Amino acid sequence: MRAKDAVGRYGERVAARHVEAQGLQVLERNWRGSGGELDLVALDGDVLVAIEVKTRRGTAYGHPAEAVTPEKLARVRRLTGQWLVEHRGVRCREVRVDVVAVVLPRSGAAQVEHLVGVL
Repeated sequence: MRAKDAVGRYGERVAARHVEAQGLQVLERNWRGSGGELDLVALDGDVLVAIEVKTRRGTAYGHPAEAVTPEKLARVRRLTGQWLVEHRGVRCREVRVDVVAVVLPRSGAAQVEHLVGVL
């Protein structure tokens, strides 16, 4: 596994623990649909949440959330629709997209920022 991939997977584990600590129930990690992957799919009460996770080792190249482009959000929206079709038994009253940005400093704990309802 490339170092970049390892950083991304670690960030996804940090993000999953973070959203679970916030009371969300993680239903799926790294779900693959046609044309992409949903990092995390969770329930926040009766709201289905597709969570895009972005992880960086620092902010020299910008905050991780800045890497979530309108095109990426459109792909997350499309994939969330696919997920719902495949998981018809999951009942929710609405759907939202969150972004969890994880910064891994050289030392100390990961810094996590959870942006709720970006789409």
